[in-house]
Amino acid sequence: MLTRKQHELLMFIDRHLQATGFSPSFEEMKEALALKSKSGIHRLISALEERGFLRRRHHRARALEVIRLPGDPAGRDRSAALPPVPASGAPANATPALQPAFTPNVIRGDFSARMPGVRTANDAAAVQLPMYGRIAAGLPIEALRDEHEQIDVPTALLSGGEHYALEVAGDSMIEAGIHDGDTVIIRRGDTAENGQIVVALVDENEVTLKRLRRRGNSIALEPANARHETRIFPADRVQVQGRLVALLRRY
Repeated sequence: MLTRKQHELLMFIDRHLQATGFSPSFEEMKEALALKSKSGIHRLISALEERGFLRRRHHRARALEVIRLPGDPAGRDRSAALPPVPASGAPANATPALQPAFTPNVIRGDFSARMPGVRTANDAAAVQLPMYGRIAAGLPIEALRDEHEQIDVPTALLSGGEHYALEVAGDSMIEAGIHDGDTVIIRRGDTAENGQIVVALVDENEVTLKRLRRRGNSIALEPANARHETRIFPADRVQVQGRLVALLRRY
């Protein structure tokens, strides 16, 4: 027995697969079900996997398969009826309307060898980073560490080291050009210079995105919005989890 939202998501994924040959993005699924965050989609997909309706190929972008629908015989593999999907992600017999407007030339390379902890995306000058969840740019919240979702990021935005992505919630960094719903790319590390925007862990359970200032034995976490107050803590209560290196925005 599926819940209403589980049934809606399963049918949406199945329709998308039958029409395009590849699964919808998490953003498309979130909008289709009118959910406020992608964490709800993660929970629905996990529940559908546990009940044997979906199969997820980990470490591959947009790789959901519908195994069966309500009323199908158990174990019937619906994915076998899908058109073959080439490396580009589009089905071999897709109509022109479903094809990209253009195919850019790219330089292939082993980016993972130069950037430890990062997996390469298929046939593109990009890498796949784990999307950990939502981070507050207002009141601190605990970041969701669910690595099931991946996001493609151009390698030009990254430097050496390990990176991850977070979705911003709130408006406290808006004057720094960081808006609610933006995706920030973070280089993992435990140090930062004064004035850099960091992911800070406060008291080992609150995570926030703020500008860091050291003042003697204290650390100030400054917002970039006059309506929010700077918070000051003893240095031993704040741990730097990484620093902002890039930002992605969907229009």
